[in-house]
Amino acid sequence: MTLDALSGPPAPRVWPADEPLEPALAAARGAGWATVLLELDGVRSKATLMDRCERAFGLPGWFGRNWDALADCLTDLSWAAPVPGWLVAVTGWGGFAGARARDAEVLHEVLEGAVEFWAESDAGPGFRVLLVEGRG
Repeated sequence: MTLDALSGPPAPRVWPADEPLEPALAAARGAGWATVLLELDGVRSKATLMDRCERAFGLPGWFGRNWDALADCLTDLSWAAPVPGWLVAVTGWGGFAGARARDAEVLHEVLEGAVEFWAESDAGPGFRVLLVEGRG
């Protein structure tokens, strides 16, 4: 499943808790992809979620700390160094989704939108999302 993390259908995928995450991240780095580890353990507010997104992705100063701004940043990567792809691993997904169901739903939609956007782009990078069931 390691190299498969960089291919497959354009949709966020659940990464099994018992599957090590580091080999997938290493494979992405080896392919020149940017890797993002978005840790959601303990996130219990939208403000904290936006803080974590800002830090994990290294979002630009103009990031507006709301859903539309996050979606804009992930579908316009002109603020980031050009790379052949992005692998985003979201850890603590289950706990976050249990505590913040609506925010988890919207975050999933934003991530799914970015994956689909880049899958349909002829010139864009690969963009894959892993929703890690347990800790990475």
